[in-house]
Amino acid sequence: MTRAYKYQFGEGSDLRDVEDTLLLALLAAEGIFGEARVRLDGAYSIDREARTLTADAATAVGQIVNTVFTAFAIKEFGRDGFTVRRQSAEVLP
Repeated sequence: MTRAYKYQFGEGSDLRDVEDTLLLALLAAEGIFGEARVRLDGAYSIDREARTLTADAATAVGQIVNTVFTAFAIKEFGRDGFTVRRQSAEVLP
């Protein structure tokens, strides 16, 4: 079972822009699930040194957030601006 997705961004991407893009995806998920449920189920972490973002995908909220975030990231950073991998182990605190 997919527990999270780990995104790796290239040197040309500003991690503040990455986080802003994720916040837009979280806002979109709020339109579907409501603020409380997204607050409960929408977890992520950013490692600025490694240039990675890991977003939880263990819930329906997480799946939607990752899907919307990936669509936004393709438009903002380009198809070659990042990679994404599934993480099967517990990776978020």
